[in-house]
Amino acid sequence: MRNLNRIHLNGLRAVEAVKRLGSLQAAADELGVSIGAVSQQVIKTEQQMGSALFERTSRGMVPIDAAAEILARLSDGFRQLSGAVALAERGDDKVLTISVAPVFAARWLVHRVAAFSERFPDISLRIDANDRLTDAAQTDVDLRIRVGRGHWQGFKSELILEQRIVPVCTPGMAEGLKGPEDLLLLPKIIDGRAMFDWDVWLSAAGLDGGEIRARHTFSEASLCLDAAIAGQGVMLAWQTLASHQLQHGQLIAPFGPAVKTGFGHYFVAGENVRRSEKVEKFKRWLRSELAEDMERLAQAAPVFAQAPAL
Repeated sequence: MRNLNRIHLNGLRAVEAVKRLGSLQAAADELGVSIGAVSQQVIKTEQQMGSALFERTSRGMVPIDAAAEILARLSDGFRQLSGAVALAERGDDKVLTISVAPVFAARWLVHRVAAFSERFPDISLRIDANDRLTDAAQTDVDLRIRVGRGHWQGFKSELILEQRIVPVCTPGMAEGLKGPEDLLLLPKIIDGRAMFDWDVWLSAAGLDGGEIRARHTFSEASLCLDAAIAGQGVMLAWQTLASHQLQHGQLIAPFGPAVKTGFGHYFVAGENVRRSEKVEKFKRWLRSELAEDMERLAQAAPVFAQAPAL
């Protein structure tokens, strides 16, 4: 292995990340450095190896055919290294690492972390708020919570909660509304990254083709919720996003139905991950907390107590 003395490990990491993730930007995000730093590391590694690995094109850095086996072996090697580190870290059963979509972490989970600690004082939670699905063998994450349709290549999933959406707004904005069609007159707050649009709800409410007047568009659902709380318009919100505000009267859901989007919240784990008691404890606790919260939500917002619209 003395030939490794000639090449810096950080350079090999940069090369592997660019090849696996497909761009300098994605590699820089994962490695926590600038795009320029990644580019320089790749160039330096190519010089140290005496061989070009990528072709610089208008589409970015594309692996050359002659480097295919080199890059494949690098990926295998770093996968093994990552697995060894993760195995060592998992030896500490007192730390549970959960990767959670940021909006679910901020709007629902963070308010309940103290309750988990009271129930399981011997387990410390480490919350990683992101929605990427990194190769399970290359991370120390014990469990992920994601929103989607339940199919992620290389992972297995368990449904936690089917996503249902309703329009929400402030009580003041809802004054004078007589029927669902009156919502069309209100300005809309749009989540630019949402997996669904207003047509899903309008169709279920018998308002196909209704015109939507957008006031603001945000790239983050939490910002949409804050805008709705500020009285800037009406938004489509799902249970875990708006549960707290609906229960405390900051927002109301003036009209149903609560419509299924086809998406849901899922526990997601690597296909070959071994059963862990700390993970099972967390899953049972979260299901129980979520069920209790949904019962309170149904009392505060009766539209969620009704049979969901398909």
